[in-house]
Amino acid sequence: MTAPALRLVDAADAVIDRIGRLTAWLTLAMVLLISGNTLARYFFNASTVWLQELEWHLMAVVALWGISSMQLRGSQVRVDLFYQHYSARTKLWIEFLTALLVMLPFSVFVCYLGWKFTAHSWSLAEISPDPGGLPWRWAVKSLVVSGYALLAVVAVTTVVRTGAQLAGAKPASEAGPGDGH
Repeated sequence: MTAPALRLVDAADAVIDRIGRLTAWLTLAMVLLISGNTLARYFFNASTVWLQELEWHLMAVVALWGISSMQLRGSQVRVDLFYQHYSARTKLWIEFLTALLVMLPFSVFVCYLGWKFTAHSWSLAEISPDPGGLPWRWAVKSLVVSGYALLAVVAVTTVVRTGAQLAGAKPASEAGPGDGH
């Protein structure tokens, strides 16, 4: 693998990492919002539709954009009972094949299916059907495509990085998959 290709992979990973940091802060904002809404509802009998919708809008950002960062950092769920006993090379092969044969095709498939769904929402300038709701339903639906596109980027960077390591470009001990680069 060429050095420019690996630098491009590093740059893509850095963007995904920044998005992950943003989602971490949005998680804090979401927790504060949910706490505030709950307190207002139970202690002051006050509630607004737009604040409740904002909760799930934030949750959508956190889940759909945060998944790529979690995958990049190696925070995904594995069956560690087996994985922990594998050699570094076997782990690289698992990362490589999983990214190439599962994560990338699935992400592209969801983007393909979600594109029409999202485009239709944009064409309608879709808003909340609830009175007092948020006018950005189209933006939330866009998160499906953008979130899985980010996951596809992580799949590509994983394939390139682990492929380079398997080819001997970098020793596996220096930079393993999902090490946060």
